[in-house]
Amino acid sequence: MKVILLKDLAKVGKKYDVKDVSDGYALNSLLPKGFAKTATASALKNIDALKKELDTERLVQEDLLSKNLHEVEGKTVEIKAKANEKGHLFAGIHKENLPEAIKKSIGADIDAHFIELPKPIKEVGEHEVTIKAHDKKAVMKIIVSRE
Repeated sequence: MKVILLKDLAKVGKKYDVKDVSDGYALNSLLPKGFAKTATASALKNIDALKKELDTERLVQEDLLSKNLHEVEGKTVEIKAKANEKGHLFAGIHKENLPEAIKKSIGADIDAHFIELPKPIKEVGEHEVTIKAHDKKAVMKIIVSRE
């Protein structure tokens, strides 16, 4: 069955991709949960328009970020998290958690897609995070302290 994904799904595809999945997976999981919709002719036309909008929006965000990378270069953001006595965090800090903390601290709007964090931060201390847009990079420090 051909479906149009409405969300990014691991091992399946990205948002607005048209995928051919088994009927059972589509009918029992993807469609009821709202993760996908059936790929009809009219839906495919609408998805093409949405994809173009999404691509142009992403390019605009990337251009803005590449112009404003100097704002975050060398800056420091402090995040408080629950940790044990040894400094190990109870819940890791993922790149999806960082844009909110950066906005509060520095005031810069950065999408999580542009943040390079190879693995979640799981310890108290100082960590370097790279933000990349086009061919430009900026490095900033994240200081994680205990609550």
